[in-house]
Amino acid sequence: MPMINPEDNPSSTGYPVNPALRAQARPAFPSSPATPAPLGLASDSRYGGEQAQPQRAIAPAANVNNTPTPQAAPVTPTASSAPASDVASSMVDQFANYLRFERHFSPYTSRCYEADLRQFCEFLEHPPVAAEGESEAAAPPVPVAPHGASLSIDDQLVAADVTTIRGYLTYLDTFGYSPATTARKIATLRSFYKWMHRRGYAETNPMTMIRTPKQTKRLPKAIAVEDVDKLLSMPDNRDTLGARDRAILETLYSTGVRVSELVDLNRNDLDMAEQTLHIRGKGKKQRIVPLGTHALAAIRHYMTLLEPDRRFIKLRESAMTDAAVPLFVNKNGGRLSSRSVRRKLDKYLATAGLDRTISPHTLRHSFATHLLDNGADLRSVQELLGHQSLSTTQIYTHLSSVRLRNAYQQAHPRAV
Repeated sequence: MPMINPEDNPSSTGYPVNPALRAQARPAFPSSPATPAPLGLASDSRYGGEQAQPQRAIAPAANVNNTPTPQAAPVTPTASSAPASDVASSMVDQFANYLRFERHFSPYTSRCYEADLRQFCEFLEHPPVAAEGESEAAAPPVPVAPHGASLSIDDQLVAADVTTIRGYLTYLDTFGYSPATTARKIATLRSFYKWMHRRGYAETNPMTMIRTPKQTKRLPKAIAVEDVDKLLSMPDNRDTLGARDRAILETLYSTGVRVSELVDLNRNDLDMAEQTLHIRGKGKKQRIVPLGTHALAAIRHYMTLLEPDRRFIKLRESAMTDAAVPLFVNKNGGRLSSRSVRRKLDKYLATAGLDRTISPHTLRHSFATHLLDNGADLRSVQELLGHQSLSTTQIYTHLSSVRLRNAYQQAHPRAV
């Protein structure tokens, strides 16, 4: 679908561009006991404010007719109970198109950004309040977004300020999100409001005053070479699907590709003569990676069994005319999914008696770590992994203690 550029055609944005609204100051909330202020979210020190005790917004309890008022049952929020929003926003739709067609983000990444923004829209459209009669200690403090109900969701997105953002972040805390998840949602809002500001939809960017919470740095998990050998020997090579699984595991470890890149491979991405794979990575970036002899032999064996297999006759016919025939197929001849690869890996991990937390990405970590352990330079590993920044690859150097110890013992005159 063609991308609509709102700068060229402001009327096509689908929401009213109101300059007066953009310049309108946020409404002040009285802090008297009769009308409690929203949470003291602007003062949350984790997100850039001064430390203060948050207040709780209480729903009005006036009842002029003295009729019984149904009491809302308090709900203890959890990470799994976060609302899934269906609030429609033309701004979010335009931003999602911008990510797909201008920034060339993958469909999965674009959907993640869009889901985060729609959750923020849900917060703006339906701000949570405390149940009537609920005490402060009965439930964690939940903020109220200071927006009028008459504003459209796009107008609320434009009018959001630093207080609103901090209110949303404290609201997320009630669902028990990890710092990493919160940081991702902050990154989504930061990208969105940067885009809004550049396009002229918002005069200011509220995210400039928001800090990302500190996260504990976790080293990538790698498995020993002996465990890799044990895992790769689990699939049954005598069956077509077993040979496929063996080829998949060999390819993951031999090339270090992401599982999303693996399932996106087509037959014409494989160059048998040059022993290479053509990889389409993140952001439509492409690279060529070498295939090891074991991986190449496993792929050849898999394709040898695949061709005469009657279950895949249609696949063989389509390969004659279609250039986008998947390299690794499911039992119906269609493209394999990332989830299916994970399920197959879990099956072989259980059979081999290995750690069930090992994922396809663990094989990518192991690929990089074992290369560095055996003397590969960091720049080469960066290119093989498809990392844009060398600093991303440098984390693997912390795992290469064997290589560093050997280099120290060989080079330092008093090491031994």
